[in-house]
Amino acid sequence: MNVKPLSDRVLVLPNPAEEKTAGGLFIPDTAKEKPLAGKVVAVGPGTADVKMEVKEGDTVLYGKYAGTEINVDGVDYLIMKQNDILATL
Repeated sequence: MNVKPLSDRVLVLPNPAEEKTAGGLFIPDTAKEKPLAGKVVAVGPGTADVKMEVKEGDTVLYGKYAGTEINVDGVDYLIMKQNDILATL
C-alpha cells in the first residue's frame, strides 16, 4: 500500500459490519450500522506538539463520525487525526 499518513493522522481498516443479529436474522445493507472499531494500518510521524500514541497493528475505537473514508486498491479505509481515536483495545 502506498498511503503514508502525514502529521498526526492515522489510517484505519474498519472492522466489517455485522451481517446477522444475535437471533440469527440477516441485516440488510441499508440497516447496517457503521463499525466503530478497526485496526491501525499506518501512522503518521506526529508533530512537535502531538506524540503518536497508537502504532500499526493496534485495534482502536473511534467516534461514529470520525475520519474520512478513502478507497485504496478496492479496500475502504478511514483516515483520521489521532485525537479522533477514543481508546485502544
